[in-house]
Amino acid sequence: MGLDIRIPLGLLFLIIGGIMAVFGVFSHGSAIYAMAQGINLNLIWGSLMFVFGVVMFVLGRRPQKSAVSRIEGTTRPLKMPRGH
Repeated sequence: MGLDIRIPLGLLFLIIGGIMAVFGVFSHGSAIYAMAQGINLNLIWGSLMFVFGVVMFVLGRRPQKSAVSRIEGTTRPLKMPRGH
């Protein structure tokens, strides 16, 4: 069917989240967090974005059943009444 949107989306979040998390680790205790009451938002949101990227990438890489096989696997043939 082609490229699953979850693969590039996962890679995008992996890269951006990783960059943000690394920046948050190296800028820990910096004055830029004074407005955020000392909370390292780069580390927190970078980690969350990284985890989301991993989930999307893994879900996009796992083998998928085709829509036809899912439909065929769930439908039953209709029984026609006999005699009429």
